[in-house]
Amino acid sequence: MRWLVLAVALLAGLPAAPPPAAPPLRPAQPRDAAARDPHLDVLFVGAHPDDEYDLLSTFGQWHQRAGVRTGIATITRGEGGGNAVGPEEGPQLGRLREDEERRAVGRVGVRDIHYLDQPDLYYTVSSPLTDRSWHHDDVLGRLVRIVRRTRPGVVATMDPAPTPGNHGNHQYSARLALEAYRAAADPSAYPEQLSREGLRPWAVGRVLSQADRPEQQGRACEQLRTPPSAPGRWYGVWGGRRSPRGDTWAQRERLAERDYRTQGWAAKADVPADPARIGCDQLTELANRAPHAPGEVGPEAALRGAALPGPGMVPLGTGLVARPERPQVVAGARHRVRVDITAPPTGLAPGAVSLRLPPGWRSGGSGAFGALAPGQRASVEFTVAPPGNQPAGRVPVPVRLESGSGVGESGFRWDVVPPVVAEQAPLPAVADFRDWAVRNGFPLLADAVPPVWTVPAGGREPVPALVHNYDDKPRSGDVALHPPAGFRSGAAQRFHDLAPGATEQHVFSVASTDPRAPTGSAGGDHHYALDATTGGGAPSRTSPSLELVPRTEIARSPVPPRVDGSAEPGEYAGDPLDLSARWEGEPCSSRQDCSATARLSWHGDELHALIDVRDDVQGARLPPGDCKRHWRTDAVEIALDPFGRSENTSSTFKLGVLPRTDDPAAGDPPCFERDADNLQGPGPEKAPGTRVAARSRPGGYTVEAAVPLADLPGGYDPRHLGVDLLVYDSDTRDRTGQTRTGWSSWPGVQGDPYRWGRAGLAGREAPATREVPPPALPLEALRSVDSAPSVAQAVRLGATPGGAAPAGRVRLEPTGRATAELVTDRAGTARVFAVDAAGHVRGEQRIRVPSAGRHPVSLPLPAPVSAGTPTRMLAGFTDDRGATAAAATPGRPG
Repeated sequence: MRWLVLAVALLAGLPAAPPPAAPPLRPAQPRDAAARDPHLDVLFVGAHPDDEYDLLSTFGQWHQRAGVRTGIATITRGEGGGNAVGPEEGPQLGRLREDEERRAVGRVGVRDIHYLDQPDLYYTVSSPLTDRSWHHDDVLGRLVRIVRRTRPGVVATMDPAPTPGNHGNHQYSARLALEAYRAAADPSAYPEQLSREGLRPWAVGRVLSQADRPEQQGRACEQLRTPPSAPGRWYGVWGGRRSPRGDTWAQRERLAERDYRTQGWAAKADVPADPARIGCDQLTELANRAPHAPGEVGPEAALRGAALPGPGMVPLGTGLVARPERPQVVAGARHRVRVDITAPPTGLAPGAVSLRLPPGWRSGGSGAFGALAPGQRASVEFTVAPPGNQPAGRVPVPVRLESGSGVGESGFRWDVVPPVVAEQAPLPAVADFRDWAVRNGFPLLADAVPPVWTVPAGGREPVPALVHNYDDKPRSGDVALHPPAGFRSGAAQRFHDLAPGATEQHVFSVASTDPRAPTGSAGGDHHYALDATTGGGAPSRTSPSLELVPRTEIARSPVPPRVDGSAEPGEYAGDPLDLSARWEGEPCSSRQDCSATARLSWHGDELHALIDVRDDVQGARLPPGDCKRHWRTDAVEIALDPFGRSENTSSTFKLGVLPRTDDPAAGDPPCFERDADNLQGPGPEKAPGTRVAARSRPGGYTVEAAVPLADLPGGYDPRHLGVDLLVYDSDTRDRTGQTRTGWSSWPGVQGDPYRWGRAGLAGREAPATREVPPPALPLEALRSVDSAPSVAQAVRLGATPGGAAPAGRVRLEPTGRATAELVTDRAGTARVFAVDAAGHVRGEQRIRVPSAGRHPVSLPLPAPVSAGTPTRMLAGFTDDRGATAAAATPGRPG
């Protein structure tokens, strides 16, 4: 273990930022490790118990071909998701989804799933809202503890950026994975794990993300070239190879996906039988401190140098990190690059590092280094100057290490920029992500989301532009916004003596002038040019977008509309709104299959909506007691943003209406609920003043609703009300939706208030506003100590349930078939289970442990129990500070 001690000592002397370069990366492990061995080669970090589904083919191939052990860290149990198999929600649903996940990943050789016990609130595209719901320092500490215990060479995760439609929980889980990549290697992070728990710092070699890029079929998808704009290398793992069962790995992945029955995936279609029609699982490198295998492609390429050795490569455990002094460089100027080399446990022979620069680039410095002892680090420095005429853009610079011990490659990416750059200011969620990326040492991720700004059709919006000086001297010049066709903007603006490194904001008033311009998914992205020019430097041009959303004026009805599912004369004025634009799901086969219109009015203190839907196939009718998660079947959604400026839906009012329920005795009436908003829950309880009615007819249905404006959170602005009207179409009886259409239609629009349409209440005076109440978020989560499979796994691995701090010594001593004594060294609470040989729970009980000592436990068992006679008892224990422990009587291991 001398090499590990040396590496830890080396890490102890490093600053907290940038992240340590010394791994120590784990050398290859015996593939016949004992069941208690917690070590992993790969750890996937996701938010919900199905987020790993589209990498299951990859995990299976890694396990089959190279004996790679993959484990999973799932931050929630998906308690806030939909349920296509029953009415369970909250912790009961979490228990179902844990069972599904364990069954699914077990099909591809994955055994260990570590749940971190955070709440799954509801669908949101907001990472900041997720941050309000999860306890950042606690959940990061749990993830760091798991990384330090399992010591993976590679971490795979999700997309950390707020790309359109990307779940905020997914974003946040990926950010936690990247933060854990840094923190697990840093001795100053969570030091109690080192001093009290006996863990050691651990440096993961590589972080990979599920990628979203053009699909290519056939084995050639593994050779897809990485574009310069990517933050790191692209990898593909082809699903067309045969599994040991004779089917393709893509087919095996699909079988596993069908285990996620609560998510409506049980009926997913078969994948093509022809391997040439099968594509790749896709991965993008987000962070790396390990060498790559030169030129390698194929299923294990993403693991070489970090979790698997490679032929001719430097030994596993070598660290290779290139660090440019800044992520942006100005053409013609000289910039420094440092490359850190860390020796593996076997040491490293003398060698040299070289940079492979593009033609015309100049460099200086020697890359030679001497022999390195195990864990020892050396640094070499270069100066690099791009030519003065180098075009702006991201430039990858490969780095090669050659040593008597082998070779390896790494690299870095530079953004070449003009001296002064004008960019559209990011939206709040994007600004939050950019700040996080730079603050945590991942600056090349900061521009992952193309900048957009929303403008209502026929309206006017202030569009802010940021001017930044990347030069080493003050700059003056002009910034100009060149609007696209159908828009008008103000004149160019002047900036004076902008200091080096400084940023200033300029605001342009942009008006939409073409009432026929497309909105939403029909073509609402309108690109424009933003220029910055200076007297002595290269001009810059960026190309952001204006996103056009629909706008309407809602007229006052002279008579109060009757909420009866039909439009009477005088109730609704103005032209109907078209709700037929698809924003997610399968295309409609015809207007009879799925199309809709809506009419709006207001009267007194109520907003009225009449939505007429054409739908030739009815979806499942849910029982009245299951009136929630309306997207599972035919439904409409009325989304209202009171002031038209909400960052996420927690300050909005969202009404989901099912046009019919399965209640023949009552005439199959409609029902409604509030979903993913400021006060989610049953409609009559959370929106008691709201009234709904529906009428079914051959080929469709009509929904009518009256919403008290006083129920909107914090009041409302009658001139800038955010509005969207969405239709969910299901043509099956399995509680799954097929198509989603709406008025303002964008991917993930149900969670993006800034992309909703805009409406004015003609003639309505603004009411007194009030503070927006804090959202009532569903934060009840199933804990690992209350899950028998999680407790059994913790016992098997010698770990703590939920990744929490250890809660001292806990034992469970049997005294009978379903009786035992629980022995603890402190007070707390325990959940005790009696399980049979198959692991099924036959009895359970929650008990309070008032003090240290021996505590008798007797579990009541249902009769008869002969077929499932308990063979073992399990206990999950939590002390009064939240630390956990697991214990079991002797018997079949979990």
